[in-house]
Amino acid sequence: MKILLLEDDISYKETIHEYLETLGYSVQSFENGNDVVDAIHDTKFDLLLLDIRVPGMSGYDIVKMLRENKNNVPVIFITSLTDINNLSIGYELGCNDYIRKPFAAQELKYRVEQVLKLFYFHSNEKEIDLGNEYIYKLEQKALFYKDDHVVFTPKEQELLDYLIMHLNEYISTKRLWEDVWQEKMVTEADIRMCIKKIRDKTEADFIISKKGFGYKIDRKR
Repeated sequence: MKILLLEDDISYKETIHEYLETLGYSVQSFENGNDVVDAIHDTKFDLLLLDIRVPGMSGYDIVKMLRENKNNVPVIFITSLTDINNLSIGYELGCNDYIRKPFAAQELKYRVEQVLKLFYFHSNEKEIDLGNEYIYKLEQKALFYKDDHVVFTPKEQELLDYLIMHLNEYISTKRLWEDVWQEKMVTEADIRMCIKKIRDKTEADFIISKKGFGYKIDRKR
C-alpha cells in the first residue's frame, strides 16, 4: 500500500518515513503542501498522513480540496493541536483520524492499520478467510495456508496485497500497471507471469481472471 506523508519537521518526517517502510508500506514524503497536490495528481495513494500547519497549502486545505473533488482517500492528521475546535474542523472536512504529537511508533502503526482496515475492509477484523484454508492476516499483511506462511517475492506480495485490498473487484491490467508497477517499463506478459507465480504458490483459481475485466481475489466465506 502507498502512503503519502506531509510533515515539515524534517526529523519527524524522516523518522515516520523510515518506520512506515519497515512495516512494508511504500512511502512518499513531502514538507510543502503545494508539492502534495502535485503528487496526488500523479499517484494514487491508499492513505494520506498530513501535518496541518505546513508551508504552502495547509493540511486542512488539502483535505477540503480532495473532498470537493470527490476524492475519498483516507486521511490521518498529524498535529500538535489539541483544541476541540481544531479537531472538529478536521472531522468536518472529512479526515478519518488524528494522531497528536508527540506519539509512539506503535500508536502510529495501530492508527494506520485501523484506518486502512475500516476504510478498505469495512470491519475491525484481524484476518480474512479466503476459503480453502487460506487466511490473510491483516496486521502482518501475510497469507497463510493451514497455518503455514506462504512466502512471496516483494513484487508478488505487493500484487497480492493490492488484490486483497480490492477483494471481489476485477482489476484491469492497466490499473495493476499504474498502481502496483507504478507505470514502470513492464509488459502485460510480465504482469501475467507475476500472477502465475502467485497461483503456483497457492491454487490455479486463487486469482480469478476474466477477459476484458482483469483479475480479482474473491472472499469465498
